Amino acid sequence: MKTPTRMDKARTPVAVDPPAITIDTLTVRYGDVLALQSVDMILQQGRICGLIGVNGSGKSTLFKSIMGLVTPSSGTVKLFGNSPRFSRKNNLLTYVPQSEDVDWTFPVSVHDVVMMGRYGHLGPMRRPHAEDRDAVEYALDRVGLTELAGRQIGELSGGQRKRAFVARGIAQQAKLMLLDEPFAGVDRTSEATMTGLLQQLRGEGKTILISTHDLAGIPKFCDEALLLHQRVLAHGNPEDVLTTDNLARAFGEGAGSGPA
Repeated sequence: MKTPTRMDKARTPVAVDPPAITIDTLTVRYGDVLALQSVDMILQQGRICGLIGVNGSGKSTLFKSIMGLVTPSSGTVKLFGNSPRFSRKNNLLTYVPQSEDVDWTFPVSVHDVVMMGRYGHLGPMRRPHAEDRDAVEYALDRVGLTELAGRQIGELSGGQRKRAFVARGIAQQAKLMLLDEPFAGVDRTSEATMTGLLQQLRGEGKTILISTHDLAGIPKFCDEALLLHQRVLAHGNPEDVLTTDNLARAFGEGAGSGPA
């Protein structure tokens, strides 16, 4: 058998992990209303990206597109090289919604919310096994909610509620986490706890796309930032994106007239 030469080894292709998110010329319309226009985006694995834009800039539509919940007028979305549907089916994707999108009066405990992250791992009978219970306990411990596991979810503070949904994603073992305004209505202590947790998850290889209005906080914990107003105005290092000129283009007069 021929022994591989140094040149043969050089020609051997090296496996490269696909980006967590690859969006190519994505356009979304709601009837006659243009929500997103020719959006291009690549987010590599193991990164935190801050998504910035005024209300109506298309952030929510971008999240829905990534989750495969809206049909684009044109363009494609790939998650880890596959479709959003494949990623949802294989528990690669989790979503932390805005507070106003959740019915906090629903009679479900914190433990039950986190266990929802295990549904895709359960068998046909949907009965949790020891590994599922262990995953939930581990997730609750990671976010500091073990002692509140039996509480009704609406009894928690704003920051604790957000952490419960992050715990759901941890229990799910999702590789991509989408967080929609997780710091809204949260005190500074809870915000610091959350950002520290997200940085830990990034260090473990998780990819995080986070929508936030906290411009000052983005350079502190985000690897990159994306400024959106129906189309991508800027994407890159936070310091390069959050310039006076770019922010004026995004937040100037007339911004925010479209759908979310």
